[in-house]
Amino acid sequence: MLPASSGSPPIRSTASKSMSNVFDIYTIIFLALAVFIFLRLRSVLGQRTGRERPPYDPYSVRRSAGDKVVAMPGRAGDAPAPTETVRPVEATESGASADHWKGIAQPGSALASGLDAIVGDDRSFDPKHFIAGARAAYEMIVIAYAEGDRRTLKNLLSREVFDGFDAVIKERESRGETAESRFVSIDATDITGAELRGRTAQITVRFVSHLVSVTRDRSGNVVDGNPDKVTDVTDIWTFARDLSSRDPNWKLVATEAGH
Repeated sequence: MLPASSGSPPIRSTASKSMSNVFDIYTIIFLALAVFIFLRLRSVLGQRTGRERPPYDPYSVRRSAGDKVVAMPGRAGDAPAPTETVRPVEATESGASADHWKGIAQPGSALASGLDAIVGDDRSFDPKHFIAGARAAYEMIVIAYAEGDRRTLKNLLSREVFDGFDAVIKERESRGETAESRFVSIDATDITGAELRGRTAQITVRFVSHLVSVTRDRSGNVVDGNPDKVTDVTDIWTFARDLSSRDPNWKLVATEAGH
């Protein structure tokens, strides 16, 4: 009995070794597969081919929007892009507004507010271009008035102002008088007021000039002024334009003598 029982343990030991060898083989196979898969993934995902998309830049969208805002004011009169639904206030109402009217109006003044209102309704408005145009119009109107050039005046004056100028010209013509005006210089052209009334913009300009003016009768005798004297003249004129109109021209709507 004893020999039989004493042989049992060797049988169990052999079985255990066989099972252990089986597990070792599977472990090696699984490790080999894992290493193979890792190397394959690394070969595909770990290398750059030159076609990769660049890393995401969270500021790129804001830079794009900013570029549109900056570019928009440069395209005066252009309609906003269909995707642009918010008015880009940064360009006119933020830090840039402090010197937006530099040399024309003081920040926070009534004049600056009036210009802001006009530019808010008409993006194409440029005060420097306006001043240059007003200066040219001033000279043309003064010369046309002296020469009785109604055609030129009609294009530059409102109906009411034209009627007033025309009445004076008719009186002068009825007396047989002629007038002469010659600019020596225009020393200042300054915007003194601006406002938006509905869709009508009104801008008041102060002109300071040196002018030679004379009126002669039928015989050529001087009845007013002096052909040899330069006179200091200050005029305050108001120009207006309907911003809803396609006509880009401003017209003179009021005049007064300055001091």
